[in-house]
Amino acid sequence: MGAIRGASVLASFLALTLPLMPVQALLVRSGSKRARTFPHWYHRQVCRLLGIRLHIEGEVDPQRPVLLIANHSTWLDIPVLSAVAPLSFVAKREVSTWPFVSSLARLQRTVFVDRTRRTAVGQTAGEITQRLSAGDTIVLFAEGTSSDGNRVLPFMTSLFAAAKPAARDAAVAGDAGGEQAEQAVVQTLSAVYTHLHGIPVGREGRPRIAWYGDMEMRSHAWELLKAGPLDVTIRVSAPVPLTSFADRKELARHSEAQVREGVVRILRGRPADEPVAVVAPESAQSAVRSRLADQAGQDGRKWT
Repeated sequence: MGAIRGASVLASFLALTLPLMPVQALLVRSGSKRARTFPHWYHRQVCRLLGIRLHIEGEVDPQRPVLLIANHSTWLDIPVLSAVAPLSFVAKREVSTWPFVSSLARLQRTVFVDRTRRTAVGQTAGEITQRLSAGDTIVLFAEGTSSDGNRVLPFMTSLFAAAKPAARDAAVAGDAGGEQAEQAVVQTLSAVYTHLHGIPVGREGRPRIAWYGDMEMRSHAWELLKAGPLDVTIRVSAPVPLTSFADRKELARHSEAQVREGVVRILRGRPADEPVAVVAPESAQSAVRSRLADQAGQDGRKWT
């Protein structure tokens, strides 16, 4: 039965996606505002096809530009987050070379970052600033790679350089921002896959959903398509002005603390107003994990 389900879901996904790709390409080329909202509608249909039930607490600000900082554990995060609100992603440049995936990423107006060239920060900062100026919501996966779904990896402050550049890099970015970019806010998003077939997913079962390490994507995707319906709980924090943060390190610390707390609350089933103890990684462990995350993030199989 699993193989039948997987084949049915895959066929339905292709039947939905392939005819709509030229439609989105036309919207992007024409500069239509629908180029931002159409992928949101599309990904909600994809989540229905995959049997993903969304439990969303909070809201992505629909009135202001948003830098949305989220944890990352699986390729499913792309359709799931896209179903939460109209948004685009920041992805490493290698993603732009992946067959088929690169086409979908470009159609969703993904911002590609060359993490191997420090001189590219100013250029990328300019692109993100322009997008915020246009009122977009931009998603940053700040762990630098995907986790096993049971934890939040230490955030890589270098990934925030394009969103909150130093003064010298901001000068390179120029005056592309405009007044609306100055109104941009930061929100965090914590996502945890909690149930499979309506049964709670425990610590040992969650890595089955996560896509991390040296997992091969096609076989992993096929197993998930066969597995059955999933529930994912998403918590979105209140907006904070981007200008409130002095630099990228302060922005990273704030975002990591909020994302980690949100994940812990979901894993423990705690409501937002109930106190919860969150233990951050020790500094030495954090440094090691950050380096490992950086190395893993360079692997072509990972989105970030």
